[in-house]
Amino acid sequence: MKRVHTALAVVAIMTLLAGCSASGGGVKPTDVNPDGEITPHEISWLLSRPADGATIAIFKQLADEYAADHPGFSLNLITTPDRPSYIQKYQTLAAANKLPELFDTDATPFAQELAKTGQMMDAEALLKDIGVYDDYRANALDYQRFGDGSLYMIPLQFELEFFWYNTALFDKAGVSVPASLDDFPQLCAGLRAAGVTPIAVDGQDQWPLERYMAFQPFRLAGPDYVQGVRTGMSKISDETGQRSVDWLSGLANAKCFDDGFSSTGYSDAQALFTSGKAAVYNIGTWELANLATNELDAGVRQDVDFFTLPTVDGAKTAANEYSVSSGIGMAVNAQKYDPLVRDFLKFALSKYPAAYAATGALSPTTNVQTTVPGNATPLYQKALDAADDLGANLAVPWDTQLDPTSNTRLQQELVLLMQGNSTAENFIDRVDSTIAENAPKFFG
Repeated sequence: MKRVHTALAVVAIMTLLAGCSASGGGVKPTDVNPDGEITPHEISWLLSRPADGATIAIFKQLADEYAADHPGFSLNLITTPDRPSYIQKYQTLAAANKLPELFDTDATPFAQELAKTGQMMDAEALLKDIGVYDDYRANALDYQRFGDGSLYMIPLQFELEFFWYNTALFDKAGVSVPASLDDFPQLCAGLRAAGVTPIAVDGQDQWPLERYMAFQPFRLAGPDYVQGVRTGMSKISDETGQRSVDWLSGLANAKCFDDGFSSTGYSDAQALFTSGKAAVYNIGTWELANLATNELDAGVRQDVDFFTLPTVDGAKTAANEYSVSSGIGMAVNAQKYDPLVRDFLKFALSKYPAAYAATGALSPTTNVQTTVPGNATPLYQKALDAADDLGANLAVPWDTQLDPTSNTRLQQELVLLMQGNSTAENFIDRVDSTIAENAPKFFG
């Protein structure tokens, strides 16, 4: 019930936003190079990132460097790593017109409303103005775009999502890497018959379940399908949605996910795979340090490999197109944008990619090379190389596209379906009816 109440609260906040504008000061969203002196002062950044993560550490260092030449400048980092708590704080501040100079957001309907009311700077215009736009990977920028193609968030990371698998467990069960998504139920059945948990999944956080809901639609119809569903232009009951839900039902019948998956947390799912208890684990390159270095348990280290999202017959997307993200984006508050904010961003964004790549991470730009750690296994470089062979399309995640109420309903129904406590028909009816009721509030 808490999630439903939160979703309803978001609708109320959206109503408030509809009456808000950038009239309280600042500049127009496209006025990315405003006139005036660069006057040092404190600026703040509302973040939803790990407090001990690379991005925060690098920006702290860059802020210190900038302050050395601009006495009086400081960067106040307001960190809330827990995503649900962060979203509540961010939306409440937005409704009260109290967002700081910088803030984190996904390309959600809520963020799009902020952009429509002139409260966010045009990120594409800004990046071009400070001379770094052409350095960015097209996929990294595209992940941050709204459905209309506009760009209001700046990517600070770049991740590819793979199916990591245990080759020894595959051999034990006599199964092979699936050539098609349609082979997954058979794969799971073979692993179960050998006494192996097929797939480890973080069902507690639910967004990993939504990834599975995204796979078939992306292969069958490309990224436009999810965007069509979110606005009510398409339905889950359409052929693409029906085939996707039928596929999920097949996974449920084959008991693909770990027992009790709905209460399995992020670290628990990872431990199931890294301890050799589960055969498959779908996760991104942000976990390279745990999956492709000597940090991985020696008992499974030599047995780990990965494959990318399999295709299907008649697929509309290519084999080198799959789930790729650039994480939560950095947005710039138009109401507090001034020459200092622009100058700091120009300084920071010109230096950040190299510093980020030096930590062993994939940069959202192509003008730097990732430093491979000394304890890396060959999989580390294999994963990095995959970033150089990507197609233009990327699988759009449901949780950044649907309105809050519809997304909550989708998550609830996915759990019930995958537990075997619901049917494909019930899933489709309930999700479609929720979207039909709530999408017009955001896209009407």
